Amino acid sequence: MVAKAPLKAGKWTQVTIAFDGSGKASGTKIYYDGVPQEVVVEADVLKSTTRTDATFKLGQRTSARGPGIALQDLRIYDRAITNIDAQQLAGSQRAVDLLAKTNRTPKETEEIFAWWAASQDKSGADLAAEYRKLQAEETALRSRGTIAYVASEKSTPPEAYILLRGDYDKRKEKVGPATPASLPAIDPALPKNRLGFAKWLLTPDHPLTTRVTVNRFWQELFGTGLVHSSGDFGITGDLPSHPELLDWMAVEFREKGWNVKDFFKMMVTSATYRQAAIVTKDKLDKDPQNRIFSRGPRYRMDGEMIRDYALATSGLLVPKIGGPSVKPYQPEGVWEAVAMIGSNTRDYKRDSGESLYRRSMYTFWKRAAPPASMEIFNAPNRETCAVKRERTNTPIQALVTLNDVQFVEAARVLAEKTIAAGTTDDARIDFLARKLLARPFRADEAKIVSASLAALTKDFQAKPEEAKKLIAFGESKADPKLDAVLLAAWTMLCNELLNLDEVLNK
Repeated sequence: MVAKAPLKAGKWTQVTIAFDGSGKASGTKIYYDGVPQEVVVEADVLKSTTRTDATFKLGQRTSARGPGIALQDLRIYDRAITNIDAQQLAGSQRAVDLLAKTNRTPKETEEIFAWWAASQDKSGADLAAEYRKLQAEETALRSRGTIAYVASEKSTPPEAYILLRGDYDKRKEKVGPATPASLPAIDPALPKNRLGFAKWLLTPDHPLTTRVTVNRFWQELFGTGLVHSSGDFGITGDLPSHPELLDWMAVEFREKGWNVKDFFKMMVTSATYRQAAIVTKDKLDKDPQNRIFSRGPRYRMDGEMIRDYALATSGLLVPKIGGPSVKPYQPEGVWEAVAMIGSNTRDYKRDSGESLYRRSMYTFWKRAAPPASMEIFNAPNRETCAVKRERTNTPIQALVTLNDVQFVEAARVLAEKTIAAGTTDDARIDFLARKLLARPFRADEAKIVSASLAALTKDFQAKPEEAKKLIAFGESKADPKLDAVLLAAWTMLCNELLNLDEVLNK
């Protein structure tokens, strides 16, 4: 192989040729004055050994005379030369030349010092090595973390214009940021940006912010807001069913420092919320949609609540707060069906241990493929903003709560706790009722539950292998000290009770 660039005539050039012993052209490097050169590869395989008895000749391949060049300071090393070595070798000759000068310029003196510090000063080399080590550690730490993007205002404010008949290329008057004339004017001292807008939204005399907020809180507890169109408080929206109550709650929330926990405590302890959800004919005739709250709210809980409730009653729910998203149980192939080739979320690999039992709010969401059990219970896919969720009632939802591994496992763990809670079936059934419904069963209800337990026990006694399969669901292991038939029967009973309307509805 040869260097593409020829040596310049009449000029001293420090040439370094390095070979790593690989026998490949890629293992050979050529440097001019410490700078790596592009090369032309004539042969890429060394077929024989470099060991020879021939006389060493430099610059001559045949018996003809050698090239007309001058050589000075020829060195041969018994190790591979690196890029840094080549730079230092080139710099050493330059340093010798500069040291011989008696009238060096400040720039030349700085050049000598830089060479000495890099190649001759041991303490400097040790510090440089330690610095590189710290840099590598910093890079490794940063690679394990995530990048948090922070929005900032542009140095130049955006421009906006009134467009003639909406045509983007027909600009008229230039307009700046402002608030609607129908709402309180923004304080002139506030900046006309997102910070100023946020402060304007929270001013005491703003008529919408607190009303919209408390209306959504009310919707969360009662199923529908005082303003039914919770995402539209404008002229196309609905009027509030109780305007005075909405005004009072807005002021109460604002005056108590926007304390969300205190506000929810006030609502759940109110007489309106604590009403029974029983519907009489008179209430149904006068208030079919419960808009005047003649009875307590009743609606199916969201998918996240249903899952968390099953985990909480069984004792599996991990109360840990914060941390990265988790990947609980999910059917196979959900991500693969929509993922693009090369996507970092193409394949779903579920977590293990406590990550399987974290609260549903920590579940990792793939926007195009949300968790199947959540989507079945009307959770939005997060591609668009959803102010209010739809609520449907489908057979697939029952299949989830009856057959999904998360719910079957929760039922089995709850069954283990139930068996340990009493020595008789009646005591255990009472424990289950209070655990799931926060009340004891009525006599007629307890009779049905007891009959169901007896039927399940008889069925599993005839199918002991099916009992063993049932209690093996989920990552957590069943208590080996418990009889498989007994545990399976109580598992199915817990599973049935977890599917009661009173458990799934609020």
